[in-house]
Amino acid sequence: MKKPFNLLQAKIIQAMTEAMFHNVDMAIPAKQVVANLQFQFSKMDGSKPQEIGFALYGCFLVLGGPLFLIVSPATRKKWINSRLRRSRIDIFQDMARTKGVIMAGYYGHWQFGDEKENFDNPVYRDIKYKLPAQRDRSTPPERPIKHQTGRDLTAEVFVGHDAIPEETDVIIIGSGAGGAVAAAALADEDHEVLIIEAGSHYPSSRISHQEARMTARLFKDGALQSTADRDIIVFQGRVVGGSPVINNGICLRMKHDGLVHPDAEDVFDTWARLGAPISEEELGVSYEAVEQVLEVSEIDKITGRNNGPHLIEGWKKYAALSDDPMDKKAITAWFRKNYGPKGSDTECVYCGYCNTGCPYGRKKATPESFLRDATDLKRANPAKILHKAEVVEIFWRDGANGKRVADSVEIKLRDGRKRVIRARKGVVVAAGALASSHLLYKSGILQAGHNISLNIACPVVALMPEGKEMNVWDEDQMATYVDRGDFLIESHFQPPLSMATLVPGWFEDHYERMRNYGRLVSAGVLFPADRLGHMENGKLKFKVGEDELALLRRALAAMTKVHFLNGAEEVYPALLKGQTLYAGMSDADIDQFYQDNLKEPDDVVLSSSHPHGGNGINADPHKGVVDLNQRVHNTTNCYVADASVMPSCIRVNAQLTTMAMAHRAMAGKRRFG
Repeated sequence: MKKPFNLLQAKIIQAMTEAMFHNVDMAIPAKQVVANLQFQFSKMDGSKPQEIGFALYGCFLVLGGPLFLIVSPATRKKWINSRLRRSRIDIFQDMARTKGVIMAGYYGHWQFGDEKENFDNPVYRDIKYKLPAQRDRSTPPERPIKHQTGRDLTAEVFVGHDAIPEETDVIIIGSGAGGAVAAAALADEDHEVLIIEAGSHYPSSRISHQEARMTARLFKDGALQSTADRDIIVFQGRVVGGSPVINNGICLRMKHDGLVHPDAEDVFDTWARLGAPISEEELGVSYEAVEQVLEVSEIDKITGRNNGPHLIEGWKKYAALSDDPMDKKAITAWFRKNYGPKGSDTECVYCGYCNTGCPYGRKKATPESFLRDATDLKRANPAKILHKAEVVEIFWRDGANGKRVADSVEIKLRDGRKRVIRARKGVVVAAGALASSHLLYKSGILQAGHNISLNIACPVVALMPEGKEMNVWDEDQMATYVDRGDFLIESHFQPPLSMATLVPGWFEDHYERMRNYGRLVSAGVLFPADRLGHMENGKLKFKVGEDELALLRRALAAMTKVHFLNGAEEVYPALLKGQTLYAGMSDADIDQFYQDNLKEPDDVVLSSSHPHGGNGINADPHKGVVDLNQRVHNTTNCYVADASVMPSCIRVNAQLTTMAMAHRAMAGKRRFG
């Protein structure tokens, strides 16, 4: 294994770890944290390890240079506290986020081997966490945890790097929510389809509960991709099947009676005003088709038995005290997900690891649904998948009426080799909002990459009273939600590595919060940030403004009150400094707390799993990238079938709408003759 961090960087990590855990009883030594991070970052593709290495150098200089390595851990702790944690300087606040890397190295500890070899993992033992195979599921209606790999894609559907075809009918770039749906639709029309995916294939048989390995392998930039200013982490899958492999399978429509706030923005109306008149009825047909394939249904309550009701019951108490009609009309519901069909071999076993892939073959994500259909060997012309190959440019030739024709694509393999593959009929771009925008821009579509929206998430963790261990890690990561109209709140919880990066706090405070792992409950607020971003040199530039911060303050205050109304003793919002709110605070005090402590994006930890826009639909080629049929303006045979075509922020989780838009663009349309 080539170590991504050199000797000095390793010493900086060790010194920072000793300071971060000063005066606590560490379950593993600081040297082991260094080794864990060397392993985790060695598994990542791209430049993120180098970026973290430079950030470590920055911390080193700010914290005293060589002297930082010599002084005592107690002194190092003081310097970190004063120079990073409490700083109001942007670059120092960015450096303070390296705390999350240290926590990942500690709580992501894995004793090499399988799950059983980690039953005595000292870090897990310290926080009283049990791996799924350790959990008692013997009493009905509990579901026993067992593997079911019968829905995995098989080796026959993949193209080897030494057998890449020179040409094919249709090239689909990306195998995620949009690309998989497009592939199935085009395979139905008997086209010869080649799906090109930058990530690797990870069937359920290769997925484990080793969080460090899985996040490094399944996510873009090892789950550390961020906006250019590092204010927002953007989670995206980089694996065959895309983000549906590592998301929670939430299937919400943009507009749905009983499941979406009745007074929420009507996104269809917004799109029509912007120049993209997509009717609710038309998209409804595609929603229905996708839901049938995925066998979408409301999750069973046993799967989210504690954290789910905590949010719903707390919100009902909050709404009863409110005089705001938006609160009174808020929707509270259990999520509808693609976990189908119901049955002992396919039902979710609520292990809590959705975000690092399902090792049990239970989630009906894109590999188990649309990709499996598209590549079915019973077809006369099954689609093929070329993975570990990144498309770097689309080449064009001149067509009739001055329009361009997508002729071929250039790909780059993991070993650096490049190939050109010709598309006899056309190209479908479905690499995700950011990658598709970047690719189209590099391919000469210069209006690509503007008006990118994010649904931004911010976690709010709470501590329940002693003796009230809810062990919400033993259930579905996301079970219930509240749609308040202008923002959503979603229950969520994570396994140790991921949760440690979400739980705020520093030094002993963070350590003690994690030791109370079984008493923690959590939810995340989700708020829209509409058309505030654009791509520049392959990076997302995105600036959250005061309007969005005001909405975030209100949402965080509401969730804080919900926690307290449902019995929490302390609340830990995702503020960089790690402040605590306590039971007994008045509503006015809570509101003022967020007004005082959330002044700018650098004050809070923000993330998004739902980037969309960049190649928006618009009838006017001067205002959008694709036309109403999702074909790139002024081209004859290049379509976009992912979240990048959405003209504005859709406000809810994007998976289902992305799939429906791809279905709308491709299914039954004979786009390629």
